[in-house]
Amino acid sequence: MISIKSVTHNYNGASKISFKDWQINEGEQWLLLGGSGSGKTTLLHILTGILKPSNGEVHIQQTSIYQLSSKELDQFRGRKIGIIFQRPHLIKSLTIEENLKLAQSLAGLPTDNHRIEEVLTSLAIADKKKAYPSELSQGQLQRVSIARAVINRPTLLIADEPTSSLDDKNAEAVLQLLMEQSGLNQATLVVATHDKRVKDAFTHTYSLA
Repeated sequence: MISIKSVTHNYNGASKISFKDWQINEGEQWLLLGGSGSGKTTLLHILTGILKPSNGEVHIQQTSIYQLSSKELDQFRGRKIGIIFQRPHLIKSLTIEENLKLAQSLAGLPTDNHRIEEVLTSLAIADKKKAYPSELSQGQLQRVSIARAVINRPTLLIADEPTSSLDDKNAEAVLQLLMEQSGLNQATLVVATHDKRVKDAFTHTYSLA
């Protein structure tokens, strides 16, 4: 379903980093574990179509993503990949509902109000859809970030350091939410982190030195 094969990346033509081959099957939940400087962010960017590797191939659902044009890749990413960042990246002048409509529009999809209601309800924040980001707590904003990531029913759901700034209780709650949402939306989940507290929650781990 997702494969990384013979991928390497050169930095400024000098240093080179190589990534071992990685095969991810549909619906699996993976931990991408790596410390600072291990290449975790580089691999994430390659996996999500943000950074073209110097060599190698990345396939998502039999599509070689770096064979797509820029416009095709943008739409593919919008429809097939949901990304949850460590800090919410929401447009402050738009309501939560409007932020989700924008995510649908950028993927080239029509507005689907039923889907918006469905996702917000599953995350227990349907009553906040008319609110602005500044009116929400940090925990609510994190739920909105998850909502935006899953709104277009992505094939691949990626969370980048979702627990690193959280205490044990909240880290566990966020992990539970991510796993629940990946199951509800039939999405493959990859959580990238250097936080070893979450290691026991996953049966599959891809480790970087």
